[in-house]
Amino acid sequence: MAFDTLACRIKFPALARQINGKPAVFLDGPAGSQVPRQVIDAVSDYFIHHNANHGGEFATSRESDAIVLKTSQLLAAFLNAPNPESIVFGANMTTLTFAFSRALAATWKPGDEVIVTRLDHDANVSPWVRAAQDRGVTVRHVEIHQEDCTLDLDDFKRKLSGKTKLVAVGCASNAVGTRNPVKEMAKLAHGVGALVFLDAVHLAPHAAIDVQDWGCDFLVCSAYKFFGPHIGILWGKLQLMQSLTPYKVRPAAETLPDRWMTGTQNFECIAAVGAAVEYLFETTRLAAGASVSSRQSFVAGFQAIEDYERKLGAKLLAGLAELPSVRVYGITSPDRFAERVPTVSFTHRHKKPIEIARFLGDRGIFVWHGNYYALPLTEALGLEPDGMVRVGLLHYNVAEEVDRLIAALRELEG
Repeated sequence: MAFDTLACRIKFPALARQINGKPAVFLDGPAGSQVPRQVIDAVSDYFIHHNANHGGEFATSRESDAIVLKTSQLLAAFLNAPNPESIVFGANMTTLTFAFSRALAATWKPGDEVIVTRLDHDANVSPWVRAAQDRGVTVRHVEIHQEDCTLDLDDFKRKLSGKTKLVAVGCASNAVGTRNPVKEMAKLAHGVGALVFLDAVHLAPHAAIDVQDWGCDFLVCSAYKFFGPHIGILWGKLQLMQSLTPYKVRPAAETLPDRWMTGTQNFECIAAVGAAVEYLFETTRLAAGASVSSRQSFVAGFQAIEDYERKLGAKLLAGLAELPSVRVYGITSPDRFAERVPTVSFTHRHKKPIEIARFLGDRGIFVWHGNYYALPLTEALGLEPDGMVRVGLLHYNVAEEVDRLIAALRELEG
């Protein structure tokens, strides 16, 4: 299988942007990807033809409800979830997690424990820490191996016990790209009777998600990271989503998913989420050489994307390794690239991250600086308050863009 990135690039209008007469280089994907034309069109189509609130007995409301249902079904296929009715939409992953943490914490009591990690985005840490504080519950933090920014699984196993009620962990680090062994961690957590909450925000654009194979109880992701609009998504096992008590207004229905969908939804964005998932189904089907969409072609096509991104990431890491002033954090050994996604963060011996980001931005190369809300990690690495420079590759990026980045950074070596 070979992945045709140029066939994808033409579908993204933003990639035609120029800065100072040169094509802009979008390496800012970890904070939000660009979107294909069909996602843009889905928003305008919704407003022109279907704009209405939920539950009305007239055409546009029925059509709007049908769009929500269709998108839920598409997302169920995207996540390999058995029940589309247990898929919930919200403002963003952070808001969904804070709201859900209150409901789940209502089942905890003093003496219980929850586990979070030093590698996670703070949106999968602080909601659980605050909920635990409210309930008199102990929080345990899984430490990292600082030399390669991977989780210390021995520390995780030591901290698991019969007191553990929840394990919250990310599928991939949004700061350094590390992929966590979530299937193994979920199995260990279930072995002591704990529930598992996965943050798949950063993994979603890079690899196929499979809630059934991983064995998690809940999973969150954000559509704007996988070529969609700014909206968050939560999935949970059907029985748990039915039995937990949500914080909601009284008129809201008790049926799924309405009991978890607080307030009026962002229907135009939900329509666009469906378009983003359809884009990924089309792209993976073509990459797999399949004539029809299926879970098998989706997984195979995403493997082709992974292979392409891995080669591009290897080129990036090799180029950074040639720059004496640059220090990369995370996994850098080529024989371990399967353990990471192509999100790379680094510091510079002579320049602060914000100076590097500004220098590159002036040259039309878009990267991020700071801690990207992965505060537990930057604190553990002693990198506050400046953080790191983050470069994020997606399947619409090409080798020439990596060359431009390395050439620009080489200017600073003089």
